[in-house]
Amino acid sequence: MKQRLLTGVLAAALFLFLVIFGGLPFTVFVYVMGSIALFELLRMKKLRFFSFPGLISLLLLWLYMMPDKYHFFDAKMEVTIFAVLILLSYTVLVKNTFTFDEVGFIVLATVYIGLCFHYFIEIRNIETNGLLYIFYACVVIWSTDSGAYFVGKSLGKRKLWPEISPNKTVEGFLGGIVIALIFTAVFQLFAHLPISYPVLLVITLVLSVFGQIGDLVESALKRHYDVKDSGKILPGHGGILDRFDSFLFVMPFLYFLLALFS
Repeated sequence: MKQRLLTGVLAAALFLFLVIFGGLPFTVFVYVMGSIALFELLRMKKLRFFSFPGLISLLLLWLYMMPDKYHFFDAKMEVTIFAVLILLSYTVLVKNTFTFDEVGFIVLATVYIGLCFHYFIEIRNIETNGLLYIFYACVVIWSTDSGAYFVGKSLGKRKLWPEISPNKTVEGFLGGIVIALIFTAVFQLFAHLPISYPVLLVITLVLSVFGQIGDLVESALKRHYDVKDSGKILPGHGGILDRFDSFLFVMPFLYFLLALFS
């Protein structure tokens, strides 16, 4: 318990410092987190990160995470197709010891992690209120997680999805949303985001739901590949995917909703 608490405090302090600092240090931090997350996901599939396919996936990941200000986004589809062709050619060279299915896994894993972390960077880079939007996302995710845990523990009776996550309940799922809405309302009193209360609460509802879906997706992956945690880099907390599973779903939706309602 002490180890878990100490790791949580130190990790949160480093995370908040880099988020507040922003700029290149924050971008580098996100790149490191994304690279570790990809390593964890490939390891679940028992694919070697330090291999030719692993190198291709890492380069593709870094491309997807590249901030839009470098104006390279339009070429990502072409580079992705080129990477797929290289990986498919590699299956022939190694006589199917690396298979078509594994090519598909690597490409999907890279797109999933790369694009989701990309929007983490893009939201922080918003000229006005970028930092506040990151804090807002943290408030939604952390209040949803806490609300789901405590409401589920005290009132939970009906299992939400026992085949995927046996401990989650319908009551906890709904409780997490309610707590997120309450914390968002309080946060807005101080943050004054340029969004009306009704719209902000609708956005919060969507983010809270998809944040919990992101958590379930991570649980489904771990159950399918029979692993307890995605990694061990955070003692007592698991890996990067374990800690950022909700962020990976929330950040793209937050970016799209901000574009829609701005």
